[in-house]
Amino acid sequence: MRVLVGIEDTTHGIEALESTVERAKQTGDQLTIAIYAADGPLDETVSAVRDRIQTLGVDCGIKRIESDPGSRLVELAEREEFDQIVLSGGQRSPLGKIKLDDVHEFVLMNSRTTVKLIR
Repeated sequence: MRVLVGIEDTTHGIEALESTVERAKQTGDQLTIAIYAADGPLDETVSAVRDRIQTLGVDCGIKRIESDPGSRLVELAEREEFDQIVLSGGQRSPLGKIKLDDVHEFVLMNSRTTVKLIR
């Protein structure tokens, strides 16, 4: 399966990457990592992701998403025919409801590709 992993510049994003890599090792999934930032430049996050995937011993492509990450993730998944989009995120409110940010909401509402949220 071809999997597009959307990683935001957060610690939670790196944790989601690690669990996705472990699954890919077990199943033979082909990973591509799309890195985007909520605030600020991507260079630090790209460097951290490269170091982490090297440590984990996995070979995967890395793409940078500079602007409008929600629509860019959807476009990339459709254009390159990915089977699944994996995103980190989604917090629970005090009442137990999932709260999504703008990127997650856009991808979930507009993608024709299966979307998996890792919390």
